[in-house]
Amino acid sequence: MSINTVGIVGAGTMGNGIAQACAVSGINVVMVDISQQAVDRGLATVSKSLDRLLSKEKITEADKAAALSRIKGSTSYDDLKGAQLVIEAATENHELKNKILKQLDDLLPPEVVVATNTSSISITQLGAVTGRADRFVGMHFFNPVPMMALVEIIRGLQTSDATHDAVKALAERLGKSPITVKNAPGFVVNRILVPMINEAFFVLAEGLATPEDIDAGMKLGCNHPIGPLALADMIGLDVCLAVMEVYLEEFGDSKYRPCPLLREYVAAGRLGRKTKRGVYSYA
Repeated sequence: MSINTVGIVGAGTMGNGIAQACAVSGINVVMVDISQQAVDRGLATVSKSLDRLLSKEKITEADKAAALSRIKGSTSYDDLKGAQLVIEAATENHELKNKILKQLDDLLPPEVVVATNTSSISITQLGAVTGRADRFVGMHFFNPVPMMALVEIIRGLQTSDATHDAVKALAERLGKSPITVKNAPGFVVNRILVPMINEAFFVLAEGLATPEDIDAGMKLGCNHPIGPLALADMIGLDVCLAVMEVYLEEFGDSKYRPCPLLREYVAAGRLGRKTKRGVYSYA
């Protein structure tokens, strides 16, 4: 299967990051969102990200111009029809993803592969709402997409070998290092990572240390490049909470109970970097 055009549903943090990674690698992109404002914001984010690479002399002006020329922003799903692969990168909400996937399934030619960038929801369940479960797969990119090498490729119960191999080849074409994962809540990385972040909130809520010292402890003591609370701000506290709620529901184990302080921050709208305030404040 030759993938020359990738469709992306969602122009937010993950969607525009995937768009940039594809465009820089010479792949045409159609990035769709519900409003022109959201699309424009996503394109502007890509441009700023490329400017940072330009300032570090990792790309040239010509490289930037070429990458931007490969990304088409749109508010119409019809523009996705020419893609060989469409990646759903909407908010981590089961009902929303089901709605989007049903729309895509009705619209796209039967041979098109559909992937989801979910970080926690069952690939088998999501694939079941489509008529192409064999051509449905998880492609879990990590934030920030242009910088992070890992892509988890998650096989649902009916994902075919051809589908798996095609998206793995695409990930490698993007310069990523894919790993293949069986379908299970949280897959591999987030199954380990998000409960650790949740536990950091419990430590913070109990007043055992300041946020700065909690993060410094994990950086200096465990050799993590970023502390768990700062990472939560980067991921989005609402996303962390949503993932923990999925684990609690799917596993039925109280060890996945979301920290009340995490719930409180989300209820207050303190979602992290995207709202300029989470555990930390951002100018």
